[in-house]
Amino acid sequence: MTAAFTAYPAFLVTVAVLAGLVVGSFLNVVIHRLPKMLERQWRSECAELAGTPPPPAAERYDLVKPRSACPQCGHRIAAIENIPVVSYLALRGKCSACKAPISPRYPVVEALAGALAGYIAWRYGLSAAALGAALFASAMIALAFIDLDTFYLPDSITLPLLWAGLLFNVGGVFTDLKSAVIGAAAGYLALWAVYWAFKFATGKEGMGYGDFKLLAAIGAWLGWKMLPLTILASSLVGAVVGIGLIVFARHAREKPIPFGPYLAAAGLIALFWGERINRVYFELF
Repeated sequence: MTAAFTAYPAFLVTVAVLAGLVVGSFLNVVIHRLPKMLERQWRSECAELAGTPPPPAAERYDLVKPRSACPQCGHRIAAIENIPVVSYLALRGKCSACKAPISPRYPVVEALAGALAGYIAWRYGLSAAALGAALFASAMIALAFIDLDTFYLPDSITLPLLWAGLLFNVGGVFTDLKSAVIGAAAGYLALWAVYWAFKFATGKEGMGYGDFKLLAAIGAWLGWKMLPLTILASSLVGAVVGIGLIVFARHAREKPIPFGPYLAAAGLIALFWGERINRVYFELF
């Protein structure tokens, strides 16, 4: 199989796209269920700390069980209805039982994961860098959409992602270990400083601690030299999208906008094109 992938790069890309679509389907489960799982855990912990009776035991709820079902009618989704992108198109975006609309986010996440997996396979080939980039991209997708829904970046993703970045760079896959360690520390401290400066100036919280940890994870994967680009790119994208929402979607100015999706997008930009962008920047200035 390895020889076939090496001899026929198009075959590797095709397999990567198909695998990415399947991973995207799993990411949809993570995006939907992980916040609910954490909420259940927090309620149980709060009850224990308060010395009150714990919430009544519910049926098992995790990333495996129960089976996916329509939230409107409870119809259990069959395997044939769960083929990434294809099933959504075949069902015309509706539940096969009650005809309730299915959110287009599901095929969007699947298609995005498949496209990124294909690009990563084309760019890095069969290598440790491809494996690392695929892991990094999958985490960015999950974190971005969870933050969009809940304004929360779960530690159960950001912290393992940070340590995984350091471990990959023990072998210098994306940067040297020294740069990765400095990047992790500098990434956290950079947004931590912005947070406290904004809070002292306005009395309000401008971002959450999850943003600190996400930038620290990006620094651990890509090194400290990519942090200025990541911060600048995320700020620019966030400003453009925020202004667009206010002008065209009548988004209230006082209504918060999650910063995690812009950090995730900037992290992917830095992963794929960061060195080229930095090189052009330094040549110009």
